[in-house]
Amino acid sequence: MKLNTRDATAFFAKPDPGRAGILIYGADAMRVSLKREDMLANLLGPKAEEEMRLTRFMGGDLRRDGAGLQDAMRAMGFFPGQRAVLVEEAADGLADVMASALDDWQSGDAMVVVTAGSLAARSKLRKVFESHSNALATGIYDDPPGRAEIEAECARAGLREVPREAMADLEALGRSLDPGDFRQTIEKISLYKLSDQIPLTSNEIAMLAPATIEAELDELLHAVAEAQSDRIGPLMVRLGGQGVQPVTMCVMASRHFRTLHSATSDPGGAAAGIGRAKPPVFGPRRDRMTRQAQDWGLTRLEAALSSIYQTDLALRSAGQTAPQMALVERMFIRLAMLRGARG
Repeated sequence: MKLNTRDATAFFAKPDPGRAGILIYGADAMRVSLKREDMLANLLGPKAEEEMRLTRFMGGDLRRDGAGLQDAMRAMGFFPGQRAVLVEEAADGLADVMASALDDWQSGDAMVVVTAGSLAARSKLRKVFESHSNALATGIYDDPPGRAEIEAECARAGLREVPREAMADLEALGRSLDPGDFRQTIEKISLYKLSDQIPLTSNEIAMLAPATIEAELDELLHAVAEAQSDRIGPLMVRLGGQGVQPVTMCVMASRHFRTLHSATSDPGGAAAGIGRAKPPVFGPRRDRMTRQAQDWGLTRLEAALSSIYQTDLALRSAGQTAPQMALVERMFIRLAMLRGARG
């Protein structure tokens, strides 16, 4: 049977030991690995490895010795409890081996848990699991985690008090981080909130989110938008030392000021416009950009965008001889002066 994302999340959280097996596949090996880890932990408990209730195979090994899978399914260990056989990096060449194992599976045998890379709809391995009456198959895609998945991550980490606004910020964070980093961030937030009865806030999420070059770029653009011209030079030197190119700074400036322009143009006001921004803006950054949009106004934002576009064209011009970093710094200082000239 094929599981959709919602049903797969529910199964990973509470696996049914009466199932003969499950196939978990996807192009992102990290996402597949995390889902498999969660399911096995919930199925077997924390001591499965040391109690020898989990047997591991690589897919290539089973192609040479298919009988080993059924032997492992039926092998009884010294410790009581649910057992599982994990087969990693499986491919269509194992379809017949898996079909035989699933057909011979009996109540009390170990569950067969199979992971694979990207599998096409016509994959033989997928068809074996999807068509079997007592087996499951689910694809793990590169989509960002949904509300249910984030709630499951929070519960796993022991993070209980997550208000609606904080949850929205976690969803936005989940769209910007890879799965491993996102899980580590949730765990870090949970440790920070240990024994803290106050609900999680947006400020705490922003404070604990991983520091990235994008965050440093944000600080530069905030300095420009808030007329903090004395900060522009040092921030550009730091970013340049990290390998950020002038063209990248210009592109990010264009994105930042387009967001402010769209927010200012929104019929519902700047706050509503920032709330509808794509990609989403969350935490203290949302309030900060709302204030920037209100302070700049539509006319000055249009002038700022014109200046950014002209600088971008100059950077890409074959005949340009001036140092690119100097061109961008001059543009940023002029923008800061434009904002400061308002009052």
